[in-house]
Amino acid sequence: MATITLRPGRERPVIQRHPWVFSGAIDAVHGEPADGEVVDILAPTGDWLARGLWSSTSQIRARLCAWDPNQVLDEEWLRERIARAVSGRAGLANGEDGACRLVFSEADGLPGLIVDRYGVYLVIQILTQGMEARRAEVLRALVDLLAPRSIFERSDNDMREKEGMPPGDGLLWGVEPPDQIALLPAIAVGTSVVPPRLLANLRTGQKTGFYLDQSHNRVRVAAYCQGAHVLDCFAYSGGFSAYAARAGAASLTLIDTSLPALDLARQNLAVNDITTSADYVEGNVFKVLRGYRAEGRRFDVIILDPPKFANTQAQVNHAARGYKDINWLAMQLLNPGGVLATFSCSGQISPDLFQKIVFGASVDAGRDVQIIERLGQSPDHPILLTFPESEYLKGFVCRVW
Repeated sequence: MATITLRPGRERPVIQRHPWVFSGAIDAVHGEPADGEVVDILAPTGDWLARGLWSSTSQIRARLCAWDPNQVLDEEWLRERIARAVSGRAGLANGEDGACRLVFSEADGLPGLIVDRYGVYLVIQILTQGMEARRAEVLRALVDLLAPRSIFERSDNDMREKEGMPPGDGLLWGVEPPDQIALLPAIAVGTSVVPPRLLANLRTGQKTGFYLDQSHNRVRVAAYCQGAHVLDCFAYSGGFSAYAARAGAASLTLIDTSLPALDLARQNLAVNDITTSADYVEGNVFKVLRGYRAEGRRFDVIILDPPKFANTQAQVNHAARGYKDINWLAMQLLNPGGVLATFSCSGQISPDLFQKIVFGASVDAGRDVQIIERLGQSPDHPILLTFPESEYLKGFVCRVW
């Protein structure tokens, strides 16, 4: 087995069980590990620290999986780790139409593996050399443990390119999934709300077909929507709007740049027999909100769920300006006492920084803004305490006066 010796002063994160070893932390590589091969991580003193999977092309050279020198990273380990992740979602997505994330990469101790369940169908992402080398083992474990009707790959090809891997998508096992399925997204155990059925396209939809990470937040935001005129920005397929309508919203306005997404949102309201008045607006949210401000439009609840504005640290300043601008506009469109539900899915934007951005928007808007709830990713997207990067989705429900 190849070994990696760290530079002096770089061992602390490994000792604290952070799962990434960057190229700059490595002093020497002993042996010639192949991509995906198991490697041992050594302190500058030569003491054993951890065991992980090698990648020669990524800035993250090793992704750590074990801190016990007796732990062998074999197929049995992989199967047990997948089984543990699945058991942690017990009760979140039961039946043939339940949907939730079953494996969340590093947060579940399986760097580079994402598995989402859509009823009897599984959609996976294989994003690292370590998991790519174990592709067959992953499929065997998923088939044996879950007996799905099919396993379909929807890997993020930008991430695979950084790992030196070709694109990955298509059917891996079983029958082809249908073009569109109706699902019940997972909500927190003990929640009494019956969620609407929402349509997803496993082949072409965002992420692996749907934004599962907002499932719990849709329930929380809907609690403020009874009798409200709701503006749903970056609405995509209308998940927040469907929940708001179920909660008794007086009207809905959905904005998105994608006409097909808005068509799917229209279908989502129809399939749930929702008759709430709804306007579907195709356009750039920033421009549309400026137009509404000029017209004097007002709303009782505004939902901001934009796509990721920052993919790298170098993009943080630009992203911060975008988040501030859109929150500033939304605050000006709310009736006094109205509710703003605002989110950021950019991992580079910390919860503290996001709060500062919303604070700056409130000052510039001249509105008194109170945070009444703090929100994060749904329970099927757990945050590993030794891996703060697994906390990427953050949100505030604010009262705007």
